[in-house]
Amino acid sequence: MGRPGIAVIGIVIALAGALFTLQGAGLITGSAMSNTTFWTVAGPVIVVLGVAVAVFGARRRPG
Repeated sequence: MGRPGIAVIGIVIALAGALFTLQGAGLITGSAMSNTTFWTVAGPVIVVLGVAVAVFGARRRPG
C-alpha cells in the first residue's frame, strides 16, 4: 500500500473519530455509545490521530 492509501486510511479514521464524538455527545442517537463521556473524550483523540496519519500519507517524499 502506497502513501495515498495511508492518507485514505487516515481520513477514514478521522471520520470515525468524528462519528464517535457526535455519538458520545448525544447528537447521534440509537447506539450504546450515545451520551457516553468516554466517546466524547476518545473521539477527538481518534480524530487527531487520523489526521496525523492522513498528513503523513499525503506528504511528498523529498527528491
